[in-house]
Amino acid sequence: MKKRMKLVLASILAAGCLFASGCNAPAPSGSTSGSSTTVGVIMTGSSHDSGYNEAVADAAANLKKMSGVSVITAEQIPETNAVTDTMQQMADQGATIIFATSYGYFKYALAFAKKHPDITVLHQGGYQDGTFPANFGTYWGAAYEPVALGGMAAGKATKTNKLGFVYAFPIAQSIANIDAFQLGAAMTNPDAKTYLVNTSSWCDPVKQKEAVNALSAQGVDVFSQHQDCQTTVIQTAKAKNAKVVGYHYDASELAGSSWLTGSAWNWTPVMKSIVTTIKQGKFKGSKYNANWIGTFANGDNPLELASFGSSVDSGTRSAIKTEQKKLSEKGASVFTGPIYCQDGTELVKAGEVATYEDVNNFSCLVKGVVGTLPSTSD
Repeated sequence: MKKRMKLVLASILAAGCLFASGCNAPAPSGSTSGSSTTVGVIMTGSSHDSGYNEAVADAAANLKKMSGVSVITAEQIPETNAVTDTMQQMADQGATIIFATSYGYFKYALAFAKKHPDITVLHQGGYQDGTFPANFGTYWGAAYEPVALGGMAAGKATKTNKLGFVYAFPIAQSIANIDAFQLGAAMTNPDAKTYLVNTSSWCDPVKQKEAVNALSAQGVDVFSQHQDCQTTVIQTAKAKNAKVVGYHYDASELAGSSWLTGSAWNWTPVMKSIVTTIKQGKFKGSKYNANWIGTFANGDNPLELASFGSSVDSGTRSAIKTEQKKLSEKGASVFTGPIYCQDGTELVKAGEVATYEDVNNFSCLVKGVVGTLPSTSD
């Protein structure tokens, strides 16, 4: 495991409070001495979660290797005013670029950017409506592309035709990933169905374990998820002798023989490009001063297909690679019609291709998904 910079917790420990949601944001760690540009990176979970936040931490470590750049990191910062406090602490330490890397940080990051025009704030989390100030932008990837490829592996591997998907909130990204996973599974197994469990938390190991156990009792033998941390899902599925398709991070070592494949974020290229653009004074009006989305077709999707497990045969690997190549062609998408919602209504018309903006507004689950969406994302 790569070394990470640790948070300075003296003030928090003195108050007897460690990362609780009601605590003040902990002081970030890092050194600003001898550097022309200081970058702050804020994470909502642990940098050792074998998932979303560890992928961010890997990129932060790589930013430190850039010439003339120092990095401050803060982890386990909740999606509350605590992130505002953390951004201010980073600014006080000289940060002029701040990456707020959780979906729920958006409103805090945007408000902070408006109040601090001398600091460039980037939100990691997806497409957002509205016009942004000259010092703000969002960035993400078409996550559903590699998720669909993982679904292909899941559909081929299941013996019960029942796949499990554990997710946090019914936000656009989760809905798109669930739909894409099922569509991918249907490519290799038309009889496969995807069963859902909602945890209402980005990382709750107790709920994750309960979800896997409940799905396993229904006959599910392949699991995937949209959670920040995936250790518990993987370990519980592994104990059930089930297979796993990962998300956020290549956890093949953790999953062992249960691993099929998955999706893994490689944030380093885009984050380095953003920092370079800002240092060159070219951020305003750039592609990053907006909704930046990486895709297979553009060759810049930060979410990549993870490694294959030993149980994935050569034929399945070849089929997945062929589909990946197809999705890399301009205008191609897993969301090419006709696609139907669970209730039979048409989601994407025959011959049409959903744009990223279309996908970001999906509110229905496709045919083959078993389960319903909660009425709110709270």
